[in-house]
Amino acid sequence: MTDAKVIAPIVLGVLMLALWEGVVRAAAIPSYILPGPILVAKTLVADWGTLEPSLLVTVRITLEALAAAVVIGGLLAILFSLSRWVEQSLFPYAIILQVTPIVAIAPLIIVWANNVELSLLICAWLVAFFPILSNTILGLRSVDPNLLDLFHLYGAGRWRTLVDLRLPAALPYFLGGLRISGGLALIGAVVAEFVAGTGGNASGLAWRILESGYQLKIPRMFAALVLISAIGIVIYLVLSWLSHLLLRRWHESALDGEN
Repeated sequence: MTDAKVIAPIVLGVLMLALWEGVVRAAAIPSYILPGPILVAKTLVADWGTLEPSLLVTVRITLEALAAAVVIGGLLAILFSLSRWVEQSLFPYAIILQVTPIVAIAPLIIVWANNVELSLLICAWLVAFFPILSNTILGLRSVDPNLLDLFHLYGAGRWRTLVDLRLPAALPYFLGGLRISGGLALIGAVVAEFVAGTGGNASGLAWRILESGYQLKIPRMFAALVLISAIGIVIYLVLSWLSHLLLRRWHESALDGEN
């Protein structure tokens, strides 16, 4: 089963790439309209000196935003679970931040922050933190009432109940939110850079896409898109592996995956 889960998407991907290359060659589509995958791969190798620094910038902003989302979202979730009054006061504003399109407020953040990299980090964090917050709150509240009664019976205080019961119960929910936020942090970083339109040596992959479009270097644009997709895939796989590692011995979701 595991081999099939790996081989099947690889085979399908190879077939789709072959079809793409065949259509481009058969229809003689110019490279400035649609380059074939072979040309994109060659461009990725030839322009690696230009793309690699931008790749590192995008990865750094994404990981920093994800780390900030984990810390702030996790701490707020714990705070909300301990105080219903605090949750009712602050959670509506978290929802407002989540539903406000990042492209609408990114220009304001760029002006207020007065630092391009900091503004990109804030934009990516705004997109990424809500799934962690909402999922962790759900996990902290999804504790077996019988276990809560047992803890109360033995005189466990609020903090002991939080550490020994609520946090372990919330771990699967937190990890599910983390997998979602990993992709959203990347999306937030890329969208924010599109809005900022930053250039130079400190620019990320989004700027390379814009730059390639201005210069009609479409193969380089596709190469940058491939790198963005690769970042997203790697983040998802790493976070899925982390989730499996932490849950495989006791949670049903990981146990079922091994059958």
